[in-house]
Amino acid sequence: MYEQFGLLIEGAWREASDGKVIEVRSPATELVVGMVASATEADEKAALVSSERSFATWSRVPAWERAAILRRAADLIRERIRAIARIMSTETGKPLAEAEGEIRASADQFEWYGEEAKRIYGQTIPGRNVDERLSVIYQPVGPCLALTAWNFPMLLPARKVAAGLAAGCTIVLRPASEAPGSAMAIGQALIDAGLPPGCLSILTGPAVPMVGRLIASPVIRKVSLTGSVPVGREILRNTAEGIKKVTMELGGHAPVIIHEDFDPVAAAEKLAATKFRNCGQVCISPSRFYVHRSIAEPFEQAFAAYAGKLVVGDGLQPGVSTGPLIRARSLAFAEGLVSDAVERGARLLAGGRRPAHLNHGHFLEPTVLADVPDDARIMTEEPFAPIAPIAPFDTFDEVIARANSTEFGLAAYVFTRDARRAAMTAEAFVAGMVGVNETLLATAEAPFGGTRQSGFGREGGSLGILDYLNPKYIRHRLV
Repeated sequence: MYEQFGLLIEGAWREASDGKVIEVRSPATELVVGMVASATEADEKAALVSSERSFATWSRVPAWERAAILRRAADLIRERIRAIARIMSTETGKPLAEAEGEIRASADQFEWYGEEAKRIYGQTIPGRNVDERLSVIYQPVGPCLALTAWNFPMLLPARKVAAGLAAGCTIVLRPASEAPGSAMAIGQALIDAGLPPGCLSILTGPAVPMVGRLIASPVIRKVSLTGSVPVGREILRNTAEGIKKVTMELGGHAPVIIHEDFDPVAAAEKLAATKFRNCGQVCISPSRFYVHRSIAEPFEQAFAAYAGKLVVGDGLQPGVSTGPLIRARSLAFAEGLVSDAVERGARLLAGGRRPAHLNHGHFLEPTVLADVPDDARIMTEEPFAPIAPIAPFDTFDEVIARANSTEFGLAAYVFTRDARRAAMTAEAFVAGMVGVNETLLATAEAPFGGTRQSGFGREGGSLGILDYLNPKYIRHRLV
């Protein structure tokens, strides 16, 4: 499946210097779908040399020229949506419709940041004396390392690559080994759009020891990671040695509060559609449902009914609405969360089993649990699975304390028709993003990121490009 791709170094696709490859397997069939190059240390050095050399010229390319290239790349990605969707669905198992939605969102990143390249505004500060001028300008950080996860294999690289290139940085991208094809499609679109060689390099292969060597290189001046909290801690330890600029998006465990004035059935159907998207493997997925006790029963029934209608299977097949988990250990982890909750008194309303009609692949039926106690593992550990734990609440102060009880702080949601209550709840959440009567938060024009152990820095929107820029203050005495 990857015959036209490989390692992207100096604007060309190539094999690993020693010819070695790694397998990519479908989580739906468990079969090998292709082989990708396994970069050697020599390949890493070649990518770093290329990135450093290209930065010297790309950082001086006028913003309007950078913008034109990014806009052409966006158009090419949209033109190739069906071919890329098949690659993405084959690698991840996600339904084709979801894959196409992700690809459109990825193209939006390149279109948005193409325009943001023209809006890197500085600042003029009134001086204390008539013969001085104070100003602030923004300059690109330098070559950047982008590390991305498998759950959104095109959107996650797009956020980093588009913003970095718009800022005038060069990028070394290491996509997840489980799903590298979508990132390679970004690389080809940028090549065809006229991006100069070396501005984007793509390295595939095992993360260890590759990532550690790349971070340690003095060439890399910034690291952007989308990954787990344990991986984030390790990356931070590594970047500390070189005092590198860092952006971290480390996942979440998003609480949802449904107040008693909201239609419980409407809330359940909207939330279930979001919860089970991408088989629950979404960092901002609503994942702890606190429902006012007075409307808990109809909410639970509607949520379970929605889950029961979903069609589980290989996303390449027509009619499938829910694909597989990415790997066998993810499935085992999810089953453990369900067992633990039931043992602690939760009621299983839907799912909780591997589908009887599928004898291969990492599938779990969309699962709904009710009366889940706060000490169940699923209420504190990021599930990253199609499991919805529901718990009743009685008072505002009580539910806010429970919602903020984890160390995560990425996203949170509230459903209410009372404007005052909506504002109070949104402001009380400890989270980087809040949805009020809405669950689809991610969009190119808005900042994406969290707090606490969900990380720091922002991707998307006008704030996203700032993480790839260094402010420089200039005090000019006129003589």
